[in-house]
Amino acid sequence: MANIAVFASGNGSNFQSIAEALQSSSHRIYCVICDNPDAYVITRARSFAIPCHFVTYRNRSRDQAEETILSLLKPCSIDLIVLAGFMRIITPLLLAAYRNRIVNIHPSLLPKHPGTHGIRESYHSGDKELGITVHYIDQEVDTGPVIAQESFIREGHESIEEIEDRIHQIEHTVYPRVILHILDKMDNVK
Repeated sequence: MANIAVFASGNGSNFQSIAEALQSSSHRIYCVICDNPDAYVITRARSFAIPCHFVTYRNRSRDQAEETILSLLKPCSIDLIVLAGFMRIITPLLLAAYRNRIVNIHPSLLPKHPGTHGIRESYHSGDKELGITVHYIDQEVDTGPVIAQESFIREGHESIEEIEDRIHQIEHTVYPRVILHILDKMDNVK
């Protein structure tokens, strides 16, 4: 059995798909870390009876916020941190504490279109192939080792909303599957 912490800042649709997938496994989401007190992910976490911790970044450095996060995670034996729409850059402090144990999902086929506007930039790029990337986090933005990618070929007439919906559908299928695979491998090593 592996414990994960999910970090999220917004709606929590990826959190929801992960939580649903883990219900039929031996793994569990131990807690949610959220940096936005109004995020809907808090409501979603409550519906699964998963503790949600609000950690403010306001008027403090990222390292100070991450020190708070580490104090929350340390007693929990967290095996994997899963970023699910967490809109903060992770610092070396947290990276060192969870080396090769922080994963992220990005709404483009990295290395193309890194950063916070991956869907919009993919859409406007004219790229025929669009998709998602699951990757480990490193000290740069969206440059860590790729774990998995899934793509589709755009038809060319889709609106940006249709592309966004298609990308989210893929995220909600692929991300939980990849996370379960990582957690199962961790169990086999223990």
